[in-house]
Amino acid sequence: MQRMKFGTFQAPFHDHTTNPNANLHRDLELVRQLDYLGFDEAWIGEHHSCGTEIIADPMIFCATALERTRHIKLGTGVLSVPYHNPLWTADRIIQLDHLSRGRFMFGAGPGALPTDAHMIGIQPSEQRRMLEEGMEAIMHLLRSEDPLTMKTDWFDLNDAKCQLPPYSDIQCAVAAIASPSGPRIAGKHGIGVLSIGATMQIGADVLALHYDVWNDMATEHGNTADRADWRLVGLMHIAETKEQAMRDVEHGIEHWFDYLQGTAAAPQFVPQGDTLQERIAWVNESGVGAIGTAEDCIKQIESLWKQSGGFGGYLCMDHDFANPQAKFRSYELLAQRVMPHFQGNTFARLNDAVVRAQAVREKLNAEQADALAAWTEKHAKATAS
Repeated sequence: MQRMKFGTFQAPFHDHTTNPNANLHRDLELVRQLDYLGFDEAWIGEHHSCGTEIIADPMIFCATALERTRHIKLGTGVLSVPYHNPLWTADRIIQLDHLSRGRFMFGAGPGALPTDAHMIGIQPSEQRRMLEEGMEAIMHLLRSEDPLTMKTDWFDLNDAKCQLPPYSDIQCAVAAIASPSGPRIAGKHGIGVLSIGATMQIGADVLALHYDVWNDMATEHGNTADRADWRLVGLMHIAETKEQAMRDVEHGIEHWFDYLQGTAAAPQFVPQGDTLQERIAWVNESGVGAIGTAEDCIKQIESLWKQSGGFGGYLCMDHDFANPQAKFRSYELLAQRVMPHFQGNTFARLNDAVVRAQAVREKLNAEQADALAAWTEKHAKATAS
């Protein structure tokens, strides 16, 4: 197994009855903590309605977070392409690539909340077509030296060209939930896939769809669907015991369910369960995620690996199921006990070092004791004379 990347997918989800200013700053603090813990990535969402997913501009958020971190990569997870002029989007991507010296990633999607699109007069039936057109322009502007002239019913580019070249080979990806539109675009342009719905109720079925469509389109356009560029998003909360984890999520799991079941108009993304216990059970029993121990988390990721045939990154869908202290502990346990299992088998090397040391301990212990005694005796003789 290749080294798996780990990160978060921060929509974010916050209880609309809690202080939004404090929540935004806590989101920034989480990214700083993830950087400290050794996580690879954080992907930040764009939303404008419904009162729960409160980051309006993921690029501004990423720019702020990049200044507070050292190693973690920050990406848009995702930028709603139909809401923005492609030239200005490409310009901002390149600027963040320069300012971060290669730590910025670009994730694209059609826009997840119909209430966002409704406010600016975009019909849901048009969003995926607009995503395809927008990505056609953006990828040209990021990759080509040639100016672009392209006219659609929502943008008009005339000899458009970004004045700065990219600083790095910018990592780009397209969101995929239930439809094949995202994987088609990713395959056409030879970029990655963010399988946001990978572990939802439909997850086991759409994983094959995502990869097959991505791979077929990549082959058709002379590209490669590299599994290392495939990231799956899922739910996790970890504690020292399963019982503790289940107690932890009683803090806020019901708001997440209430939001997706009754507020957000997203039929492809609706969790099941009416009571608290039914909702906790649904996460674990449906295969959508793991509320439990580090071992439960490892089993969930291994199961997804087998279902999918392999992928390059696992992103924890960030949530406020638990209070901030328990939430941080969950990420800490993920970093300490789960990530090494999928990143070069660090534990095997450490265990080998323990076994090797134990094998020679008795012999070396005796030799060390003899050496100490000899030097003690030598010192005594020297001082006596």
